[in-house]
Amino acid sequence: MGGCEGSRWRLLDSEREETTSEPQAPLLERQSAHWKNAVGFWLLGLCNNFSYVVMLSAAHDILRHERASGNQSHVDPSPMPIPHNSSSRFDCNSLSTAAVLLADILPTLIIKLLAPLGLHLLPYSPRVLVSGVCSAGSFILVAFSHSVAISLCGVVLASISSGLGEVTFLSLTAFYPRAVISWWSSGTGGAGLLGALSYLGLTQAGLSPQHTLLSMLGIPALLLASYFLLLTSPEPQDPGGEDEAETAARQPLIGSETSESKPGSSWNLSLQERWIVIKGLLCYIVPLVLVYFAEYFINQGLVSEGCCEGCGRGSWSTVRTHLSCLVLCCSLSFCFSGTHP
Repeated sequence: MGGCEGSRWRLLDSEREETTSEPQAPLLERQSAHWKNAVGFWLLGLCNNFSYVVMLSAAHDILRHERASGNQSHVDPSPMPIPHNSSSRFDCNSLSTAAVLLADILPTLIIKLLAPLGLHLLPYSPRVLVSGVCSAGSFILVAFSHSVAISLCGVVLASISSGLGEVTFLSLTAFYPRAVISWWSSGTGGAGLLGALSYLGLTQAGLSPQHTLLSMLGIPALLLASYFLLLTSPEPQDPGGEDEAETAARQPLIGSETSESKPGSSWNLSLQERWIVIKGLLCYIVPLVLVYFAEYFINQGLVSEGCCEGCGRGSWSTVRTHLSCLVLCCSLSFCFSGTHP
């Protein structure tokens, strides 16, 4: 009898262990998938904007081809004397760094304007491949070019890579939990800081701009690996549960009384209601406007610290600007903390 009772208790214990271990396996799988997707989108944001930031940081070196077309290292053989009749001691390049800024911005703008017309018809994988190839091609083309025109073509490739990748990965977030958006945003902010710091640090350490750009060819490879190897396949979610979660996470930008009195009239807001909506968004709009204005102001050459021979203060100004951008992008994790699973 004792043996039967002992075997019965062991059987009950084994059944109890099986029932308790079964729910843990899906939970561990979900947690693993969550962190894979979070790290994957952070790396995608980092790699997608990296070449864009590096081209802005290297704008002064790119335009030095104008003065030293035969020098592959982009370094002037001797410092340029300052003319006595010059209106400014910062006049280093006949072509402003705004040319690099335009080459880095306009293709991205065109892609974002044309994307809604039919980019969704192209699958995600070919778009990611094109983005990675353009990013690698930009580094190679700028590194081995001997003229400003070819270097600007490389900058255009970096812009195409960044613009195509941004519209691709942001639309891809619709198939994943909402938390990946904050991870993507944090990665784009990290790209600004790490891209500017890496280029400045390597060049200040004595590495030529050409070798510095070639050393960054691992970034496009990391982008492709993050998409094809790290991200998990999106699983279909319960539409009803997702709608409830979305509804619970939303906070109205205008008063609840207005929303209740005019159900379904969000597309027919009065001017006063639209101003209320805009005021609710000012805390997000104003910091971003200031950061991007400072960034473009620096890179257009209006702040010409980078024209001082060998000082690199313009690059440090770019680093400080991207540090502010990183803080703003990372703040999404706190503003939308309720979106994390």
